[in-house]
Amino acid sequence: MSIEFKEIQKLFGELQGRKPHLFPEKGKPRLENDAKDRELDRQGVYIIRSRRKIVLHVGRTLCRSDGLRGRFNAHLGSGQSSFTNDRFDGDGSRLRKYGYTYQFLVVENDEKRAILEAYATGKLCPRHIGIGRRR
Repeated sequence: MSIEFKEIQKLFGELQGRKPHLFPEKGKPRLENDAKDRELDRQGVYIIRSRRKIVLHVGRTLCRSDGLRGRFNAHLGSGQSSFTNDRFDGDGSRLRKYGYTYQFLVVENDEKRAILEAYATGKLCPRHIGIGRRR
């Protein structure tokens, strides 16, 4: 499969243009309506920002059956996030407490998802880059 650079740029623009969402209080729904909430069960790319809108992390789902929702839950405290482990000493609840936001874009194609994550990481220079190393 040949993925065009212009297509990745377009996807990046869509990701950047997505509404930022606060990490919800524990047990609360993530988004305002059911259709958007169902998107979280799919595969995609996401950006996490500080309350000052500084890009802290760019990530993607690999093959989780629970999609973006599962990845965000990993960041929120299951100890499966190098970002949370490095930035917050494993305390993902800080994402909720201190007004961090996330944006996401559903991207089902594995190759496009990987390239979009790499492109967004290069363009945004996040404070944390996950390299797959365990603590």
